[in-house]
Amino acid sequence: MYNLFEPGDLLNSPYEAFLFDTAKNAFPVRSHWHHYMELILMVEGTALIESDENQYLLHTGDMAALPPKTIHAVYNMPGMQDHLLYYVIKFDLNRFRENIGYVPQLKSAVLQAMEDPEVPFFFSSQELSGFPVMEFFDGCAREAQNKYYGHYMVMYSYLNCILVNILRVWRTHGFTPSYEVSPPSGSSIETITEYIDAHSDQPLKVEQLAMRCNMSYSFFAKQFRQIYGRSCKEYIEYIRVIKTEDMLLFTDYDMTYISQAAGFADCSHMIKTFRKYKNITPKQFRMQSTKNPRNSAAHP
Repeated sequence: MYNLFEPGDLLNSPYEAFLFDTAKNAFPVRSHWHHYMELILMVEGTALIESDENQYLLHTGDMAALPPKTIHAVYNMPGMQDHLLYYVIKFDLNRFRENIGYVPQLKSAVLQAMEDPEVPFFFSSQELSGFPVMEFFDGCAREAQNKYYGHYMVMYSYLNCILVNILRVWRTHGFTPSYEVSPPSGSSIETITEYIDAHSDQPLKVEQLAMRCNMSYSFFAKQFRQIYGRSCKEYIEYIRVIKTEDMLLFTDYDMTYISQAAGFADCSHMIKTFRKYKNITPKQFRMQSTKNPRNSAAHP
């Protein structure tokens, strides 16, 4: 069982940028999460992006913003094997903590947007028209590749422009974040999801997780919901459902093995929980994905 968590060196590498080519890189990009925020700009082809319980269909010129800690994956369109080319930028949102004039902290703005289900994290090419977004993504990728003197400063400038444009699009949708200061991250509850991910195949109790964070159960439960937007129990369930989905897509394991490997009590528990989040049974999901394959990846 692999972990969904993708580690990164935020201290020494606060920004990453590259052009992803499915003809050269391993694809599809399987479900994973990280502490970075991620931006994807489609250059060629059409991609299906899953981010937590949202799905985005990205055509050429479209952009998706994936907030920190969201579980996401990138696939071909079902039944299609098109060549895909897209820019990826990953960055530490904690670096964007300054208030500038009447513009709120960019980190705070993103966190507030995550709490509003009406705020879009998909941006069509039409919404981005008149803004040189492709130029900024290309600039970030070139700076990251060449690593010229001061490349992080240049990437930071490009990213500020991209993020401010996102704020402008959000304003057209009626969302204006409040002018507030976001607290620094780094407390134990900020990293407990890594522990949950690594031990999701084992029995996990919220009370024990609260103890690991040196918190009472009630305070931990309240803080967890505020930070992650769902209860700790729901988060554990969701992690197990995502790992179940991955095994259904990429392996030939039987349902009994999958239920045990994902951390469910039994097949019945897995089926009930999977249907709760996906509105389909695991068996139906596997049959559906076989008829309309998202990828041609070999089984591990």
